Amino acid sequence: MSNTSIKISLIVPCYNEQAALPVFCRETMEVLKHMDCDFELIFINDGSTDDTLPLLRKFAKDNPHVTYLSFSRNFGKEAAMYAGFANAGGDYVAVMDADMQDPPSLLPQMLEILQGGEYDSVATCRATRKGEPKIRSWFARKFYRIINKISDADIVDGARDFRLMKREMADVIVSMSEYNRFSKGIFGWIGFRTYWLHYDNVERVAGQTKWNFWKLFKYAVSGIINFSQVPLSIASWFGILMTLCSFFFLLVIIVRKLAFGDPVAGWASTICVIIFIGGIQLFCLGVMGQYIAKTYMETKRRPHYIISESNREDIRKVK
Repeated sequence: MSNTSIKISLIVPCYNEQAALPVFCRETMEVLKHMDCDFELIFINDGSTDDTLPLLRKFAKDNPHVTYLSFSRNFGKEAAMYAGFANAGGDYVAVMDADMQDPPSLLPQMLEILQGGEYDSVATCRATRKGEPKIRSWFARKFYRIINKISDADIVDGARDFRLMKREMADVIVSMSEYNRFSKGIFGWIGFRTYWLHYDNVERVAGQTKWNFWKLFKYAVSGIINFSQVPLSIASWFGILMTLCSFFFLLVIIVRKLAFGDPVAGWASTICVIIFIGGIQLFCLGVMGQYIAKTYMETKRRPHYIISESNREDIRKVK
């Protein structure tokens, strides 16, 4: 099937990727040229503090296929991806990282699968976690298992953001304008027919990962809160359980007093019970607080991102 009449949009979020960008551009351009189709590369500079922006300016000046959007500050990868989807004009839209952990060489195979007509998107998934710290891999596997059990989001273990999708799917993603975004969950929640393409884990070509354990943990918690009400249910069940326990121990104390004349012994056990119940209450309040905080941010209706600079005049500066 000829590809000359189609256009592919590649969305590439960038945060301090000056070392990886030259390699990424060179190899990706080479792959796209051999695919014999029209294409655009949409780079989103997410408030980088290195020379990422000057590099993107140069790429855009030298190549008409390159578009760059520069945020006024760091809004996060989720906002960067959303900005890319909102400004992509291709028949097919892909999301890729600039660190080369998403191999551009997979793009021809992904496009061929989509053109077969059976699927609406081709998503990539790491076959192994080789090279990743074992403790991080363990927590990642547990996260995917938990979120798939307690939510409607269908997320494959090892799933990457790297995927190629039809225009219709990209338009649906843009229409979901929630402020608290978790794209892996959104991709699974909206449905569409998805083909999972497995490949071996690839190390970064240059630079350092921006995702430490704490950031990944917060991202995981955010994903669970965004796509599941189970934590609220757990808080409610804790309340019911503690009420039943309190009635049981109250009966025990009454029976001991009436039957044996045994007074309530010691203050240590009382303090332990008070601390335990207080901890449960604070935990439940914390869970509810997470949901209230998400709701609070949604009701503010602040923009997902603010674009301070671009080489295209038709770009939406705020959304």
